[in-house]
Amino acid sequence: MELAYIPSPSHGVYHLGPIPLRGYAFCIIIGVFVAVWLGNKRWIARGGRAGTVADIAVWAVPFGLLGGRLYHVITDYELYFSEGRDWVDAFKVWEGGLGIWGAIALGAVGAWIGCRRRGIPLPAYADAIAPGIALAQAIGRWGNWFNQELYGKPTDLPWALHITSSTDGRVPGYYHPTFLYESLWCIGVALLVIWADRRFELGHGRAFALYVAAYCTGRGWIEYMRIDDAHHILGVRLNVWTAIVVFLLAVTYLVVSAKKRPGREEVVEPGATDSETETETEAESGDDAEGDEKAGTVEVTDKTDDKADDKTDAEAESAKKT
Repeated sequence: MELAYIPSPSHGVYHLGPIPLRGYAFCIIIGVFVAVWLGNKRWIARGGRAGTVADIAVWAVPFGLLGGRLYHVITDYELYFSEGRDWVDAFKVWEGGLGIWGAIALGAVGAWIGCRRRGIPLPAYADAIAPGIALAQAIGRWGNWFNQELYGKPTDLPWALHITSSTDGRVPGYYHPTFLYESLWCIGVALLVIWADRRFELGHGRAFALYVAAYCTGRGWIEYMRIDDAHHILGVRLNVWTAIVVFLLAVTYLVVSAKKRPGREEVVEPGATDSETETETEAESGDDAEGDEKAGTVEVTDKTDDKADDKTDAEAESAKKT
C-alpha cells in the first residue's frame, strides 16, 4: 500500500508559446542569483564595495558552467561518444549534466581573473561567496528532480521518490531522493560556514575551505547511495574518490593557513575604505557648513535685534526731553 512518496514532475520542460522553459535551467539560474545576493551582503560586511561580487561573477559563472560541463562529459563520455549516441548532445547543458568538481575548479579560474582585474585577493572573495555557493547547489539539485535523474537505491520509506520515466534505461519505481538529501545537506553546509565565520572570524580562504570539506563529507555518503552508471576505481565510484581527495586538500589548507595567516584580512578591496571615509568626511563637512550658516544667521539676527533695541531707547530718551 502506498502511504506517501515524493512525486516526480510529469515533464521537465514547460512551454510559453514557442519558448521552452526548462526546470533544470531555472534552478541553476535562481541558484546563481542567490549566491551573488548573499555574497554581496557578506562582501560589504567585510569592507568591500557593493556590486563587486556581481562584477566578478560575470567571469566566474561562465567559467563554472563550462568546467561543470567538461567534467561531466569527460567522466561520462560514453553517454555522448559511444555507438548510437550523438556527440552534439554534449553541448546540451539544459538537459542536465554539470559536475560540481569541474564547476568549482574552472569557476575559481574565472573568479581569479575577475579579482586580478580589480586588485582583490581571491581567498577573500572565496570566503564571502562560499555560503552562497552552497545554497546555489541546494537549489540547483532540484533541477535533477525535474529531469528525474540521479536518484538512489530502491526504498519503501515515506519520502521515497517516485520515478515514472523509463527514458535512458530508467526503471519506474520508488527510490531514495538523493537530490533532496544533497539539497538539505548543502543548506546545512551554508549555515555551518556562516556560523563558523562569525564565531572564529575565518579569513584568507578558510571559510571557503570549510565549505569544501563539509560538502565533500556529505557528497561521499550520498554518492555511495546512487545507482546511476558511473566509473569505479577499486570498486568505489569515481566521485567518492574525488570527494575524499578534495576533502583532504581542504582540511590541509585549513590547518596550514590558520598557522601561517591567522585572523581575517583587514582590507579586502583596495580603496573601498578610503572612498567610504571620503563620503563620511563630505557628509560631515556639509553638516558643519550648514551649522556655520545657521550660526551666521543667528548672529545677524542678534545684531539686528540689538540695533532695534538701541533705536527704541533713543526714541524714549528724546520723548523725555520733550
